[in-house]
Amino acid sequence: QVQLVESGGGLVQAGGSLRLSCAASGSIFSILVMGWYRQTPGKQRELVADVTSGGRTTYTDSVKGRFTISRDNAKNTVYLQMNSLKPEDTAVYYCNVKGGPLDAWGQGTLVTVSS
Repeated sequence: QVQLVESGGGLVQAGGSLRLSCAASGSIFSILVMGWYRQTPGKQRELVADVTSGGRTTYTDSVKGRFTISRDNAKNTVYLQMNSLKPEDTAVYYCNVKGGPLDAWGQGTLVTVSS
């Protein structure tokens, strides 16, 4: 089992920045991909960005150039630096880790961007 603890959400004005963190503990040896998803009411959860154990990153088009995902393998932590935030970025952000049969989710952290 893997436990994920997220932090860093909150309220920010449009154009501002936030940094999300997600620390993993437990059976961390099996983690290959760490990522962030987001969800708004009535919509499906969508991938925001992820990073493999080798450092390869993927971003959804709407955040390219504004968000940066990074990973500290020594601390088993993944970060999402969010710059130039827009009201449409408002959502609950979930940390996710995958590896083999492992597919674990954090509890979610709310990001609200005011216009």
